[in-house]
Amino acid sequence: MSLIDLSRFEGCLFDGTWTPAVERQPVPEPATGHTLFNVGSATPQEVATAAATARAAQPAWAKKPHKERAAIFRKAADLLDAHADAITPTLMRESGSIAPKIDVELQMAAGICREAAAMCSQPAGLMLPADDGRISLARRVPHGVVGVISPFNFPLILSIRAVAPALAAGNAVVLKPDLRTPILGGFLIARIFEEAGLPAGCLHVLPGGAGAGQAMCIDRNIAMISFTGSTAVGSRVGELAGKHLKKVTLELGGKNSLVVLDDADVAVAASNAAWGCYLHQGQICMTTGLVFVHEKVYEPFLQALIAKAKHLPVGDPASGQVALGPIIDQRQVARIDGIVRDTVAAGAVLEAGGTHDGPFFQPTVLTGVKPGMRSFEEEVFGPVASVVRFHDEDELVALATRTEYGLTLGVITANVARGLALAERIPTGIVHINDQTVGDDPSVPFGGRGASGNGGRHGGPANWEEFAQWQWVTIDASAHAYPF
Repeated sequence: MSLIDLSRFEGCLFDGTWTPAVERQPVPEPATGHTLFNVGSATPQEVATAAATARAAQPAWAKKPHKERAAIFRKAADLLDAHADAITPTLMRESGSIAPKIDVELQMAAGICREAAAMCSQPAGLMLPADDGRISLARRVPHGVVGVISPFNFPLILSIRAVAPALAAGNAVVLKPDLRTPILGGFLIARIFEEAGLPAGCLHVLPGGAGAGQAMCIDRNIAMISFTGSTAVGSRVGELAGKHLKKVTLELGGKNSLVVLDDADVAVAASNAAWGCYLHQGQICMTTGLVFVHEKVYEPFLQALIAKAKHLPVGDPASGQVALGPIIDQRQVARIDGIVRDTVAAGAVLEAGGTHDGPFFQPTVLTGVKPGMRSFEEEVFGPVASVVRFHDEDELVALATRTEYGLTLGVITANVARGLALAERIPTGIVHINDQTVGDDPSVPFGGRGASGNGGRHGGPANWEEFAQWQWVTIDASAHAYPF
C-alpha cells in the first residue's frame, strides 16, 4: 500500500472517494518547473456539495464511541511514521523543501494526530454551581463543519493542526489546501485518514483558488473557518466569515524580531539568526524578519552572520545536500528581489546575497535597515536577514514595537530574567528566551496578535476552545410551575 500515488490524485478531489473535478491545473515542481501532476481545482459548486455532504455525515461521527475515534487518529499517526521514507522524495519535489524540513513536518503531523487521539478521552465539560438539587453543567459540543484553508509553506503541519483536532472534537472538515502544494497540504492527509478508517464524508479535500475559499466563507453548512496565510487575505476571510456569523480563527503573517543583547555568545547568536532567517528559504510565518543587535556585539555578530550566509549551499533539494531550496514560484522571487532592491536604494547596505538564479535565492544580509524601508516594514517571506544596530533597550523596544505584527520574539542573552523583562515590553503571541523565532509543537497553543492573527490558537489546550463551543445544560428531577 502506498500513501502517495500520483495517478490516484490526477485531476481529482477527495470526498471519501477520489472524484474527478470539473476543473484541473498543473502542479509544477518549484525547483525545475516540470509538472508533477494535474490537480483538481474545486469550483464553488463543488465546495457547496462537499459542505452539505460533510454536514450530513457529522452527527454520526460525533456519536461514534471515543475509543474508536481515538484509534483512527493513532493509526493515522502510525501510517505517517511507517511511510515517511517512501513519501519524502515526492513531498520534497512538490514543496521545494529540504529533507530535514519534510522530516519535521511528518514527525509533527504524527504528533498532532496523537494529540487528537488524546482529545477523544479528555473531559468535555464542567460541573457548575447550582441550587435546590439542580444539576448545572457546561459541555463542549462540535461546531458542525469546520472549513480549513491552508498555505503552501508548511502545508502538512498548517493543515493537519486544524483538521485533526477539529475531527477529534466531533466536527466534519472541508479542507482547501494551496493549489501549489495539494499533496503535502491535503491529499496526504486524505490518504492517512482513508487508510485509518475515517468514515466517508467526514473529511473533504478540495484544492482550490480564491473562488473556492470565498465559497467556504459564505456557505451556510460551514460553521467555522480556520485560516492560515497572509494578513491581507486573512482580513478578507475574517470579513466574509464574520458577515456570515461564522467563528473564524486567523493565523497570519509575521515580522518577527530576534534580539541579540550585549551579553550574548556571538557565535551562538549568529547561528540562531541564520536558522531563523534562512530555514525553508525564509518562507515561514515565524521567520526572523529583523535582527536587532546591541552595538557592543554588532560587528563580530555581523561578520559571523555574513560568513554563514555566504557558505550556505542553495539548490534543488532532490539533487543533493543543500541548506536552502527554491522559492515557491517566480512571483514570490520577484517580490523578494524587489524588496531587497528597494531597501538598498533607500540606503541600506547589501552585505551578502541579494541575487538569485531562477527560483534559487541566495541567503541575504542587509545592514543599515531603518524604519520606512521595505525590509523593515514588510514580511519578506524570503531568505533575507535585516540587521539593525541598537544602543539601549529603550531604543530597541521603540524599534521592535513599530510593527503591526505580533507573532513571535526571540531574545539571546546570558541573563534569563533580563530577557523575560524585555519580552514583556514587546507584545507577541510567542516568546523564546535563548532561541530564535521559529518553533512549534503539537502540545502548545500557537498563534499571534495584531496583524499576525485575531487571537485564536491552534494546538494543545487551545484545541477545545477553538474547535468546540460551550453548551449550558441544567437538569431538574421534575418540572415545576412558575407564577404565570
